[in-house]
Amino acid sequence: MNIAISLIGGLGLFLYGMSLMGEGLQKSAGDKLKRIIELLTSNIIMGVLVGTVVTAIIQSSSATTVMVVGFVNAGLMGLSQAIGVIMGANIGTTVTAQLVSFNLEGLAPITLGIGIVLYLFSSKPKVKNIAEILLGFGILFTGMEFMKDAVNPLAEYKGFTDALISFGQRPILGLLLGLVITAIVQSSSASMGMLIALAAQGLIPLSSALPILYGQNIGTCVTSLISSIGANRNAKRAAIMHLLFNIIGTMIFLLFLNKPVVSIVTKINPNDVARQLANTHTLFNIISVIILLPFAKYIVKIAMRIIPEGADEKENETFLDERILETPSIAFGNTIKETLKMADLSKDCLNTSLNSFFKKDSKEAQNALEMETKVKELQKSISNYLLKLSKTSITKESIDDIDNLFNTINDIERIGAHSENIAEISIESIDKKVEMSDEGTREINQMYEKVKENCESIIKLIETKDSDIARKIIKTEEEVNKIEKSIRVNHIYRLNNNECNIDSGILYLDLITNLERISDHCSNIAKRIYN
Repeated sequence: MNIAISLIGGLGLFLYGMSLMGEGLQKSAGDKLKRIIELLTSNIIMGVLVGTVVTAIIQSSSATTVMVVGFVNAGLMGLSQAIGVIMGANIGTTVTAQLVSFNLEGLAPITLGIGIVLYLFSSKPKVKNIAEILLGFGILFTGMEFMKDAVNPLAEYKGFTDALISFGQRPILGLLLGLVITAIVQSSSASMGMLIALAAQGLIPLSSALPILYGQNIGTCVTSLISSIGANRNAKRAAIMHLLFNIIGTMIFLLFLNKPVVSIVTKINPNDVARQLANTHTLFNIISVIILLPFAKYIVKIAMRIIPEGADEKENETFLDERILETPSIAFGNTIKETLKMADLSKDCLNTSLNSFFKKDSKEAQNALEMETKVKELQKSISNYLLKLSKTSITKESIDDIDNLFNTINDIERIGAHSENIAEISIESIDKKVEMSDEGTREINQMYEKVKENCESIIKLIETKDSDIARKIIKTEEEVNKIEKSIRVNHIYRLNNNECNIDSGILYLDLITNLERISDHCSNIAKRIYN
């Protein structure tokens, strides 16, 4: 019982240390990580490199593949790109195994001490990020030492050592054990750490450890498979490709490459089973990528066969995927894209409602009302996503950006709400058969063109944060205010001279009020970004 408690405690420290170190590396990388992923092209080699680098940074192939599922689900990545990143993620995850296979426990107290001092006595975000990396490193190796100490007494239990040795003669059982342990722990690096702890204490020979190692590579696919539940078909295919790649790689090694690889790693480190395991893990993933890379398109085709095309294949997907919250900088970028969709929809809502008014088309008015409903739905989903994003590991600057985006989507929703008001004015004017004077119609058109120009500029502004566009919007808003005042004066003159009736006058004033407020909200967004 004491052994189990110590092992679980060590595993907990290992996982926490790995997570903390990954978060620190990720924060340090910041926008660089985003730019790394943006390097993705149809070039599969670039995908492999990106997958390797990103996984080495965030210290988890499971997190990378879950992210890939999220990207595919959001339509940001095709399957041909995804397969490259998945292959690269398998290589990147070997970094952790290489680290823990070295006897670096002596460095743990030093890195912990330096990390704690930096974290407590520095207020600079960059220094705190470095402190987190050092703390994570120290906790990870402290956890590794705990696991080694926990399993050390097991050497006295002959039944246990015999059971481990038997996996060399029964590789399928070892394969299943590695698969199950990794599926439970949800981290191939953690299960690999436990295996290296056993090897370091001389409890398991290389021949028995290898089937377990291969099983761990299959077990790590469970996370991405679970992640794909509820996602679209392409995201499910991405998870299936991850599974296919690891199963095929395992079969190749078990049947053909096991002996040559064992020969190589034992020559490099003849008396160190822990290093032999880490090197086998690295070689397994690198060689699997080299062998299977030319057949990547066939893996994609098999996944397409397993998950065939359906009627919902081209359904409109959201950029907001919780899997991508693992990398906040990218998640925030996707939130901007979703906000652009919302802004574009609110602009269309305005145009449709005004078209309805000018053409006396009630069907167009109904379309505008439906658009506004979708705008509200987008506001709700973006707000919820931003709330979750604000609870992740983000910088103070990112918190300010999130706060600004909260206000921006609220302004966009108000643009949609005022457009909805215009659609309702249009319906009322159609029902009451209200006619506008030619002069009144011309004035509304003049004001509408300026407001429409601002709505279009807002989309460009959110995307580029160009201060010139912001200044232009603010200037146009001033022009809209002047036009509104002029229209009100002209309207009073027409009323006094019986050139328009009261019913049309009320609707007319409501219409220009809503147009002016739409322009106000555009100006709010511009001032927020400009300042």
